[in-house]
Amino acid sequence: MDEVRFAAPWSTSVKWVTGLALVILPGASAIVLLALPAAAPFFARLTAAIVPLAILLGVLPFMVRGYVLRGQELIIERLGWCNRFNLAGLISATADPEATRGSIRLGGSGGLFGFFGLFRNRQLGSYWAYGTDPSRTVVVRLADRTIVVTPDDPARFTAALGSRR
Repeated sequence: MDEVRFAAPWSTSVKWVTGLALVILPGASAIVLLALPAAAPFFARLTAAIVPLAILLGVLPFMVRGYVLRGQELIIERLGWCNRFNLAGLISATADPEATRGSIRLGGSGGLFGFFGLFRNRQLGSYWAYGTDPSRTVVVRLADRTIVVTPDDPARFTAALGSRR
């Protein structure tokens, strides 16, 4: 089967959270460097300056850039790398913009550069999210896990997945 690509557009909330973080975190580093007394231990100054920047740089590579359906594989494009899921165990794919409501983040990002990581809610149980816009949620149930993605066109995405069953 041929390759089908989908964009991962950012929701307004992801844009706001990311934009604010890009201002606040580097600003916090600068303020800490200026506000800490010169007599403060070097390690304390260095740590206080680096931690906010490390948060940004640590989350950045996990940003979801897009989705690719290629043969029997779902590829989630990140910044410089990909997650790959075998679709041989595909049980269902359902577009449901309400699927992530009431979710608790167990690990990952809840808005900085997107929504990704391990989450849990009553409807889905534990699931892995790879998204940027909760209003475009598609729940993909595989034999061994549930994942949530947010392609630019959920209807076309679910139809393309359905043709691979």
